[in-house]
Amino acid sequence: MKLIGSLTSPYVRKARIVLAEKKIDYDFEVDSPWAPETEVTNVNPLGKIPILVLDDNTVLFDSRVIVEYLDNVAPNNKLMPGPNRERSEIKRWEALADGVCDAAALVFLEKKRPPIQQSSDWIARQEDKIIRSLEFMSDELGENGWCMGTHFSLADVTVGCALGYLRFRFPEIDWQNKHSNLARLYDKLMRRSAFVETVPQA
Repeated sequence: MKLIGSLTSPYVRKARIVLAEKKIDYDFEVDSPWAPETEVTNVNPLGKIPILVLDDNTVLFDSRVIVEYLDNVAPNNKLMPGPNRERSEIKRWEALADGVCDAAALVFLEKKRPPIQQSSDWIARQEDKIIRSLEFMSDELGENGWCMGTHFSLADVTVGCALGYLRFRFPEIDWQNKHSNLARLYDKLMRRSAFVETVPQA
């Protein structure tokens, strides 16, 4: 199978980490929908990454669809249980972390526009989402070692990708000092090779 995506996208990083944690072999094709000669729109009509191309050329897109497929296709190192309350809670963590990435990406794109065209209200609205979500994450994590308590799961993957993206694009959001438990979680995640090998690169 082949994964298409950029070296900066937190959604692509999520898929790459799951592939590594599941020990699934794949080819990685670097492409960005923002590149002038991108091929992304020829593969995904939505023009978004990541894209997973299966061996039979079936195309999967949206990181949530991709990681769920990957967790089901390989029985080792399960990151989500079957349908139950725990699975719903993991998916909630994923929705929260992806929401942080969505808001951060919107701020990043807005700030690339000419200053006269930027909306300070729009930027503030997205930044407020990020701050509230970080506070919620911190409260939910508490003193637990992992997002779901005692074991590593997809929840930790998604939260780690969101925190890593904030470090990469918005170092001024000092979540490490404001939320020491999130900092401890991120430091622990960065001891896993899957995270080290997928740190965002400009």
